[in-house]
Amino acid sequence: MYDEMLYERKIMKTFDTFEQVEGMGACMKRPIVVHAKIINEEFRVNTLEGNFKQGKAGDYLMRGVDGELYICDGPIFDKTYDFVGA
Repeated sequence: MYDEMLYERKIMKTFDTFEQVEGMGACMKRPIVVHAKIINEEFRVNTLEGNFKQGKAGDYLMRGVDGELYICDGPIFDKTYDFVGA
């Protein structure tokens, strides 16, 4: 037979808005060069976590500082990145 055990579910803190987070300070990304290419068709990327993420036409395929691949939404890329050369 199986021993009966009782478990209590832990409640995870959930944030809905930035204003709910006390003590959060301003910071800026370091000026680290990453590589990117706009992809004009749907595509998939195998992530570090071992699963696939789906990109849509107009998203950017990016390679991070550790060689990892990830997807950046086109409008977000346009707001946050500038091309600096090859």
